[in-house]
Amino acid sequence: MKAKWFLMMAGLIIIWSLSWPIYKVALVYTPPLLFAGMRCLLGGALLAGFIWKTRDRIQWKKNWKIYVITGLLNITLFYGLQTEGLKLVPSGLFSVIVYFQPILVGLFAWLWLGETMTLTKVLGLILGFLGVISVSAEGFSGHVSILGILFGLLSALSWAFGTIYTKKMAHSVDSLWMVALQCLIGGVVLMISGLSTEKWSSIVWNGTYFSGLAFGAILGIAISWIFYVTLVKTGDASVVATFTFLVPMLAVVIGTIFLSEPFTKLLFVGIILIVASILLVNKKKKQTQELFQGV
Repeated sequence: MKAKWFLMMAGLIIIWSLSWPIYKVALVYTPPLLFAGMRCLLGGALLAGFIWKTRDRIQWKKNWKIYVITGLLNITLFYGLQTEGLKLVPSGLFSVIVYFQPILVGLFAWLWLGETMTLTKVLGLILGFLGVISVSAEGFSGHVSILGILFGLLSALSWAFGTIYTKKMAHSVDSLWMVALQCLIGGVVLMISGLSTEKWSSIVWNGTYFSGLAFGAILGIAISWIFYVTLVKTGDASVVATFTFLVPMLAVVIGTIFLSEPFTKLLFVGIILIVASILLVNKKKKQTQELFQGV
């Protein structure tokens, strides 16, 4: 694995893991949909401003469908369903449902991208999912809503479809403009939804809110999605997705260190399972026999 790819993946995992506790604190002062919409809009606008001199690469008439579809799948549906679902289901259970995504990506990548599927990879994906269940188990208590579970599944599906579509179309458009425009398009839809169901006056404009918004716009949206699209474009989608199993694990570890949350035996078991998952999925093809050929 190339050093640059690994460093980019490490940066992505760290940013997304930090996002959970940072957003958790910031959401005390803002309605969730408006917060998600503003993060995406600002992140997309900042990136667009930074790369404005290359705007001829957009080729809107040719590529507008790609920008709209990625905006709806990766931003509007993923963040919107996630935001609404967290209101209805305990956070631990919801994270488990959402992080069913790597298994879906592994399946879809085999079916539609021609990526190989091996017994080792299947075992690795299953172990990773069990690891997410283990690290998230402490958050299972509370009321469980069928609608919330459905939102979680749809959020995982939208993220999985978005990943596959991004991989399939990434070489047809400029990667930076794909990120900027998907954030702008998805952010507009989230803002409209937020303004329709939430109150702008409910936002508390204090330092904690601005810090969370700045982190979300710059790192949580713009930079992290540049990393993610680049990683998916240059590597196997299923491998990239498997590394995201680390996000809920590291988020819980960060919560343990900075938010005084307990370090449990289940968290330790989850860490072992997730690390084993990544090692198995990234096992060299020469060391294992293919179970299926990509179709």
